[in-house]
Amino acid sequence: METSTTLTALLRSAADRFPSRRAISLAGKFDLTHSRLHELVDLAAVRLLSSGVKPGDVIALTFPNTVEFVIMFLAVIRARATAAPLNAAYTAEEFEFYLSDSESKLLVTSEEGNKLAQDAASKLSIQHVTASLAESELKLNLSLNQTETDPIPNSVSELINDPSDVALFLHTSGTTSRPKGVPLTQQNLASSVRNIESVYRLTESDSTVIVLPLFHVHGLIAGLLSSLGAGAAVTLPASGRFSSSTFWKDMVNYNATWYTAVPTIHQIILDRHQSNPEPVYPNLRFIRSCSASLAPAILSRLEETFGAPVLEAYAMTEASHLMSSNPLPEDGAHKAGSVGKPVGQEMVTLDKTGRVLEEGVNGEVCIRGENVTKGYKNNPEANTTAFEFGWFHTGDIGYFDSDGYLHLVGRIKELINRGGEKISPIEVDAVLLSHPDVAQAVAFGVPDAKYGEEINCAIIPREGSNIDVEEVLRFSKKNLASFKVPKKVYITDSLPKTATGKILRRLVAEHYASQN
Repeated sequence: METSTTLTALLRSAADRFPSRRAISLAGKFDLTHSRLHELVDLAAVRLLSSGVKPGDVIALTFPNTVEFVIMFLAVIRARATAAPLNAAYTAEEFEFYLSDSESKLLVTSEEGNKLAQDAASKLSIQHVTASLAESELKLNLSLNQTETDPIPNSVSELINDPSDVALFLHTSGTTSRPKGVPLTQQNLASSVRNIESVYRLTESDSTVIVLPLFHVHGLIAGLLSSLGAGAAVTLPASGRFSSSTFWKDMVNYNATWYTAVPTIHQIILDRHQSNPEPVYPNLRFIRSCSASLAPAILSRLEETFGAPVLEAYAMTEASHLMSSNPLPEDGAHKAGSVGKPVGQEMVTLDKTGRVLEEGVNGEVCIRGENVTKGYKNNPEANTTAFEFGWFHTGDIGYFDSDGYLHLVGRIKELINRGGEKISPIEVDAVLLSHPDVAQAVAFGVPDAKYGEEINCAIIPREGSNIDVEEVLRFSKKNLASFKVPKKVYITDSLPKTATGKILRRLVAEHYASQN
């Protein structure tokens, strides 16, 4: 099979090889085969072209996790335009920033619409259209006003998608500054999808339930696009978002073989199992964890509970998601506390002078490959820094062990420098999370007159437990070197998270710094 250099060609090839296999289901409602999905995408692409969408136009999409979103996303790309998915929960200011920064020409929403997004669009004179799928006869209704004189193209067959077409435009979650725009091409996406399919050996007999939002690379590329590219099937929850009460029912009903999630969701799934176990669990090939560090204690609980290998991976938007992953058991060991080996790309750790470091030595993780963005949009300064020495710099510190597995120590900006001792907050998190009464934990640095920085932590107790500050300190002293023991412990019932479920260390630190 020729290696497709566009995502569009990869998906077309899957539709040609597996036309009658299930591609996507709305749980309990309806299924679409690969060939039907392909037809609907082409139909929607024709509608976009006939309404004047041109190659390179940016089309903003804000939807729950629905089949309409999937069709519109793929149709935008098929029409050689750029899809810019936006979180439906943004504030009016955020919509305005993202719509203007991406230079969107059109905003597409569900029929219910999104008032804040629509207000922002009209303020910026951006046209708003809705897309809906009539359940009875799966036709896509795109409410575009077409003028009678416009010639309506009868197909998209003459339209050739180029590997260099910018297909997806996202913003980084910007832990420090304002978010940076990341353009990803057809080639970037195709390359990443192939890497994900190969490391997890995804085939047409696989099936998953999407638990993560499709406006970020984790759910979009690892969950959705890699499945479709392999001829496999995905199921979207009926509610349009993750729900722990329907998750396993959907997994069982749709014969799921794997799922991918962030640690917070894995913990919700584990807690649900403790309080409300299912009568039967599916037989999974593997469970994948990515987007934030998975504490070894959580990994082993997942494996014991659900009887499947838990493979931790490492990814970022600029790499079109996947950078490294632990392998399936048949391909090698998977190690708790490691994010595995590079997949389909070069990866090194560099010192400040650009020298490649030997195993066991901490350095900045840097990558090169076809999956890596060509650069941030309109941001020459950020690009100069990010691509120094001919490598893309991730901003993460880590080291390779003697087996070539990567271990992350933390974000460069989040390492805690206590009197010259560099402390990894990830390591402290992992110890705190190994306490049976701790549900969530986050360690962070706060300014300190004596040491420059001191370590604090915040924890959310497991339901029904009455763990106190003294117990957290006792446990920390027993399991951590004395300089790594948090000097202050905050017990809380919620922590600030991103839309993808990452706990934002910086925001937690800011919140508690004001209380010191």
